[in-house]
Amino acid sequence: MQGLRGFIIRRLIQSVITLFILMSVLFFMFRVLPGDPTTSFVDAALPVEAQQAVLEQFGLDKPLMEQYWIYMKNLVQGEFGISFNSREPVVNVIADKLWNTIFLMGFTIGLALIFGILLGALVAWYRGTKFEAVTVSIALFFRSAPVFWIGMVALALFSYKAGWFPTGGMHEPGQQFSGFVDKYINFEFLHHLILPSLVGAAYYIASPMLIMRNSMIEVMEEDFIEMSRAKGLRERSVLFKHAMRNALLPVVTEITLLIGFAIGGQVLVETVFNWPGLGREIVHAIQMNDYPVAQASFFLMGVLVVFLNLVADVLYAYLDPRVTYK
Repeated sequence: MQGLRGFIIRRLIQSVITLFILMSVLFFMFRVLPGDPTTSFVDAALPVEAQQAVLEQFGLDKPLMEQYWIYMKNLVQGEFGISFNSREPVVNVIADKLWNTIFLMGFTIGLALIFGILLGALVAWYRGTKFEAVTVSIALFFRSAPVFWIGMVALALFSYKAGWFPTGGMHEPGQQFSGFVDKYINFEFLHHLILPSLVGAAYYIASPMLIMRNSMIEVMEEDFIEMSRAKGLRERSVLFKHAMRNALLPVVTEITLLIGFAIGGQVLVETVFNWPGLGREIVHAIQMNDYPVAQASFFLMGVLVVFLNLVADVLYAYLDPRVTYK
């Protein structure tokens, strides 16, 4: 099967194989970690019969390979199990936190990419000027500084001293919400979202900006740029309509990697800003040996990264007509 359709089918098969390997690694990785998960939810003071009943409830009395088979079968059916810690379905534990992280990560990555790409193009266009030196220096400063330190400084300056932003959380304490739209689509949520998003974007902006800058420098030496200028096109048109589009390919590749790093790094931003997201939940689940919650969280992150890699591959054809699917 040739063309885009065949390419997508082959990439989907590869993605399924990748996720299968990820699911297997997650299962065995948490079993070899130090610490006994039964100690976190089986009270040692209970009678032996009661302890055995709890182990049977979670399937921990079965052989390891039988647990693995049940785990894979449930995962394929979208069943993530019961949390060892809260005794609630894992889906209920991570559903809200996943959306919280998606909103925070989406705004963070969106800001980093938009401003990173624009600044990268401008820095390359004005290469050798003070604008390039100052912009690159500031971006590298934020990239080299720990993100939790940037967050603490931002809180001190803009929340505690200036009072422009809340000091943490997603909403004011005591709020009740009737649904998804009521919870996320309002000015109060946006007000709480701005500062942590800006802090995350400041930390991640250097990567897309420098990649865009290097790619633009190469593109600006191509013949079609000189041809565009020879045709009498304005510099703004040459920059945004011709040079930028052809320089975006390396940035597309970086997007998928950046999102993977951002998901893992969100735990620090969420901790500093008391943001109830998936990153904080993963840390808590690992500390409590809550295998089902930790496995489901890592699996969802893996699904997101694999899916975005697939989207990036497809986007190559749109951005570069020379790319063919074989």
